[in-house]
Amino acid sequence: MREWWREFSGLVLPVACAGCGRPRTELCPVCGSALSGAAPRRVRPSPRPAGLPEVHAAAPYENAVRAVLLAHKERGALGLARPLGRALAACVRVGTGQMGAVGPLLLVPVPSAHSATAARGHDPVRRIARSAAHELRRAGCPARVLPVLRQRRRVVDQSGLGARGRRANLAGALEVAGGGERLLAHGRVVLVDDLLTTGATLAEAARAVAEALGSPRRASGRAVCSAAVVSASPSAFEINRN
Repeated sequence: MREWWREFSGLVLPVACAGCGRPRTELCPVCGSALSGAAPRRVRPSPRPAGLPEVHAAAPYENAVRAVLLAHKERGALGLARPLGRALAACVRVGTGQMGAVGPLLLVPVPSAHSATAARGHDPVRRIARSAAHELRRAGCPARVLPVLRQRRRVVDQSGLGARGRRANLAGALEVAGGGERLLAHGRVVLVDDLLTTGATLAEAARAVAEALGSPRRASGRAVCSAAVVSASPSAFEINRN
């Protein structure tokens, strides 16, 4: 009900650009370009947590991009899932383009805490992942969303934690739901999230996937999974490296 009302109100109430506040548009061309105008890049947080897969991001988490992500996640601007999904899909394509065909792309969203999803009224990462999968299929790339990751224990709010604290907070916190390992075995796994900061969450997600598949982090010369995010902290971008 809450999601329906948000989508309906966006049609009948005045809107402003989520990035800059320009009236009568949910996302203006300038802010849209900041989100998806640049080529996705590989990002590497420092320090890099053990087990972090290769990650590609569309844009640094700052200015208009930060505002757009927050509007979608915290203020329920659900229409922004489409441009955010396009940006994520571009990152998935770049991250998997050199990996070879291993079945369809399986986009596995990083799970939010149940309390956060309830408070927001939606799961922002899963919504963006569905939009990205749609964009990939439109471009002729088989893709589906597999929300098989779940939290197996409670974790504390990470907003005030540094890199070491986040790693400790998340260690062993995720698992693949029962039966999920059979689904993961029939395609190329791409972990997806809206934002990368320290990389601890994606590293833990990669560990859970590898554990479920009963394989090391690399098998037959290829990574068990890669990862894509819409945005990453500016320090994680490496300007002179692909």
